[in-house]
Amino acid sequence: MTPLPGQSGSVPAAVSDAVPDTRRRSTDAAWDPRQYAVFSGHRGRPFADLLARVDADAPGLVVDLGCGPGELTLGLAERWPDARIIGVDSSPEMLDRARELDVSGRVEWVEASAEDWDPTECGASIDVLVTNATLQWVPGHLRLIPAWVASLAPGGIFAMQVPSNFDAPSHRLMREVAGRQPRAADLRPGLDRARAVARPETYAALLLDLTPEVDVWQTTYQHVLAAVPDGPHPVLEWVRGTGLRPVLGVLEADERERFVRDYERELDTAYPRRSFGVLFPFTRTFAVARTPR
Repeated sequence: MTPLPGQSGSVPAAVSDAVPDTRRRSTDAAWDPRQYAVFSGHRGRPFADLLARVDADAPGLVVDLGCGPGELTLGLAERWPDARIIGVDSSPEMLDRARELDVSGRVEWVEASAEDWDPTECGASIDVLVTNATLQWVPGHLRLIPAWVASLAPGGIFAMQVPSNFDAPSHRLMREVAGRQPRAADLRPGLDRARAVARPETYAALLLDLTPEVDVWQTTYQHVLAAVPDGPHPVLEWVRGTGLRPVLGVLEADERERFVRDYERELDTAYPRRSFGVLFPFTRTFAVARTPR
C-alpha cells in the first residue's frame, strides 16, 4: 500500500519494484511489510486512481480501514493536512512499520480487524472512509458496508477497492497446486478466504440502496514486472506478500519448498519471462459512494 512517486497527496515509494535477487521463504502467515512493499509502485497505483474520484475538499475525519504499512495513509495526511487521520489494521507487523514511518505522529494508528472495528469509537462522524485492497480478506464485508456508510457525515464519502483477479492464472494455479498437496484440506480454508469479493453490480446495488450517489467501475492493469535472471518468478514474489501467505503459514519448511517449486514452474508457463520482463494483468473493482449532503 504505497503511493506513486510524484503523485499529489502521496509520499514516494520506499521500496523499488525490482524483484529481490534472493529466494526468501515465509515461515508463517503474518504480514511482512518488506515483502508487501516489493511492488509498492504497482500496488499504490489503484489507491491513487481510487482517491482521484474522492471529491472532498476539507474533511474533518478521514479513516483508512486496512491501512497496512501506512505509506498511503500518510499520503492522506498530506492531501488533507487539517484533517484528523485514523489508520486501522489487524496486523501488528504492518502497524509497527506504519508507526516507524509516521515520525511526526500525524496519524492515529488503531489495531483492529475490519469485522471488529467500531466506527463510533472515532468519537465523530466520518467524512472520508477509505478501504483499499482489504475487503477481499473479510468474507462478511457485504454485511458490514451499510454500517460503515451509516457512520459517515452528511456528504461523507465511502471509497473501496478490491482485487478481482481470483480466477486469473496466478490464483487459479495456486489453488490447483495446493489441491495436489498431501495437506490439501489444510490449505483450502486460507485460499478460499481471500476470494470474498463480489461482482461490481453487487456492490453497486448494495450502495445504491444506501445512497443515490454511487460510482462503481473496474480497471485491468497491465503490470510489467522486472524479472531478475535466474531469480524467483516476479508473480511468485507478488503473491508471496499477499495471497500465498495462508499457504506458507500452514506448511512446514520442506513442504513449502516443494509447493513453491511446483507453483513457480506453473507460473513460468502462464507468465513467460520476456525481454521486457513479465506481463501481469490484474483486474480491480472500485466503488465510491457519497451520502446525501
